[in-house]
Amino acid sequence: MFKNIIVYRIAPGWQADLTALEQALAKTPFQECGATQEKAVGWVPPRGDAHGPLAESVAGQWVLRFMTEAKLLPATVLARKVKELAARIEQQSGRKPGKKETKELKDEAKLDLLPMAFTKQGSTWVWIDREAGLLVLDTGAQGRADEIASLLVEQLPGLSLALLDTQTSPQTAMALWLKEQAPPAGFSIDRECELKSAGEDKAVVRYARHPLDIEEVQAHIQAGKLPTKLAMSWDDRVSFVLTEGLQLKKLAFQDTVFEGHKQNDAGFDADVAIATGELSKLIPDLILALGGEGRGEIGAAAPATAPAVNKPLHAPASGPDDEAPF
Repeated sequence: MFKNIIVYRIAPGWQADLTALEQALAKTPFQECGATQEKAVGWVPPRGDAHGPLAESVAGQWVLRFMTEAKLLPATVLARKVKELAARIEQQSGRKPGKKETKELKDEAKLDLLPMAFTKQGSTWVWIDREAGLLVLDTGAQGRADEIASLLVEQLPGLSLALLDTQTSPQTAMALWLKEQAPPAGFSIDRECELKSAGEDKAVVRYARHPLDIEEVQAHIQAGKLPTKLAMSWDDRVSFVLTEGLQLKKLAFQDTVFEGHKQNDAGFDADVAIATGELSKLIPDLILALGGEGRGEIGAAAPATAPAVNKPLHAPASGPDDEAPF
């Protein structure tokens, strides 16, 4: 199930076609790291079936799965290997390696160690809601989200993306909701938040499992601290933590979501249908609560470097989440 999400707006005009999407993804299938390769990325079948399709359609919603693998090479191990190689040169030649030679030794040491390094794999679920014009990524890491968005823009002709933005910033809205203890219709404030000072001291106050309808919280806001995170619930069906960057973290579906579903009604299709069904209603309600969309423009493609939140994506870039769908 979804744990964290970052949402992009798809610009109008993209001719979405599942067959074309499948063909595009097939150009970059995931392959494990080679002996001296530090990182590998690519697409895998969402259902986990060997040789299965890379793009699945469930109840009209498209689901993909992006896989990464990285070699774990601790800095201390690499430094020790470089030191050994440098000591060998000094013993043989009577001189210490210079800065340029030390850099070359570091590259040599890395090549020696990578074949023996452990690997770590992680996957990110990707949901394309064509009707709503949204790309939703199951990650709380902006860098990972931008990497995936950039790859999709590069692979899919006509696709243009921008991070979802709203007329009212989440931080401004969260401060108002806490100050007035008046969450937007359909939402409630839960028992977790983080307040951060904009001053030089960068003071941070965190509340966990604590009532937020207290004068102390309002006093912090009056003193200039602004919310960076706020735990909320939507319609008694989904709980989450809203961040200042318009990310939804710690997503959890409440028991009411599963009422009417049979105990054996599980598996990929059921998980996807439930998650996308709930989030396809929550996201528009949240946008409405934040005054609607409208502060940014959608660019023509994705950027070479990670964009700031609420900035459009531009040129394509070169270049661990959960095992169960959403």
